[in-house]
Amino acid sequence: MTLRRAARKQNTKSAKSSALPRRKFRSGGGALAIIAMLFLGSSVIRLASGTGAAIALEVVAKKDDMPAQAAASTPQSCSVDPDLATYIDVLNAREAEVAAREQAASEREAVLDATRTEVLERLAQLEAVEQKLAATMASASVAAEDDLGKLTTVYENMKSKDAAPLFDAMEPDFAAGFLSRMRPEAAAAIMAGLTPEKAYSISVVLAGRNAGIPLK
Repeated sequence: MTLRRAARKQNTKSAKSSALPRRKFRSGGGALAIIAMLFLGSSVIRLASGTGAAIALEVVAKKDDMPAQAAASTPQSCSVDPDLATYIDVLNAREAEVAAREQAASEREAVLDATRTEVLERLAQLEAVEQKLAATMASASVAAEDDLGKLTTVYENMKSKDAAPLFDAMEPDFAAGFLSRMRPEAAAAIMAGLTPEKAYSISVVLAGRNAGIPLK
C-alpha cells in the first residue's frame, strides 16, 4: 500500500511537471491568435473603408450621371403632323362658323317672334277698330235710313205742285230714291208735275233698279 501511494504521488508530480510547459505554450499561442485577429480586423477595416469610398464615389458618379440620363430619357417635344394641324385648324374654323350661324339664327328667331307678336297685336287692334267702324256705319245707316224715311214722309205730305220743282232740280238717281220710297199715288202726282225730260230720266233709273226683280 505504501508503495502504491508513493507511485501515485510520483505520477502526480510528473504529470504536473509535464503539464506546466503545455499551459505556457497554450498561453503564448492565444496571444499570437489575438494579434493575428487584430491584424485581420485592421485589414478588414481598411478594406471596408476602401470599398466604402469606392462605393461612395460610384454613387456620386451615378448621381452626376442621373441628370444627363434623365435629360436623355426625357422625350423631346412631339412634333405634330402638318396635315393633322391643318385639319384641326379647319375643324376649329368650321366649329366657330357653325356657332356663329347658330347665334345668328337664334337672333333672327327672336326678331321673328317679336315681329309675330307685334303683328298679332296690330291685328287685334284692327279687328277692334273694324268692329267699332262697323257699329258706327250700322248706326249711321240706321240714322240715314231714318233721315231718308223722315224726308220721304215730308215730300209725300207736300203738295205735288210744291214738291215737283224740288224733284225737278234733283239728280235723277237722287230723285228716284225718294220716289221709290213714296206711296205710288204721291209719287205719280210729283212725276206729273215734272218736265218730260226729268220724268223720263227718273223713269229710266227706276226701271234699271227694278230690272233684276223677277216678275210674277
